[in-house]
Amino acid sequence: MAKQTSKAQLLKDIHTERRRLEKTLSTLGAEEMVQAGAVGTWSVKDVLAHLAAWEKLFLAWYQAGLQGSSPATLPVGMGKRAIDALNQQIYTQNQGRSLEEVLAEFQASYRQILAVIEAIPEGDMFRCGRFNWTGKLALADYIAGNTCNHYAWARSQIGKWVKREAGEGENRNGR
Repeated sequence: MAKQTSKAQLLKDIHTERRRLEKTLSTLGAEEMVQAGAVGTWSVKDVLAHLAAWEKLFLAWYQAGLQGSSPATLPVGMGKRAIDALNQQIYTQNQGRSLEEVLAEFQASYRQILAVIEAIPEGDMFRCGRFNWTGKLALADYIAGNTCNHYAWARSQIGKWVKREAGEGENRNGR
């Protein structure tokens, strides 16, 4: 996906990648969605909780920026180890939640982030340094990273897992 240079393009990419992800999800049953192994040890439910959590992180970052403060979890300079630790924390926090709860939050966080993005002035999205927490990146880079780029990653991972599972099912059935 090419880097977005306008709010209209960013919104289009968000809608497109979300629709593609939801199309992939629509092929799965509840049992498949809670089965481990879609992404490492994570189930599809875990991936969806992960996406919702990162959308909420962005919303907290943006809100902190509007208030002129720094977010509690600062995205700038976050290395792989810190991201992995945060992802593990998100995974652990969501383990006891039902699929229904996670699906509801997945839909609610999407509606929430979309409403916020639609309200952000385009100039604020693409001006580097508009918010102190964005470092050398523009707000649009964080929006894309926590929405369309993340949805594309999830769809790709889940799609590969579905193909692996289908192949293993054929092998077990002697085909």
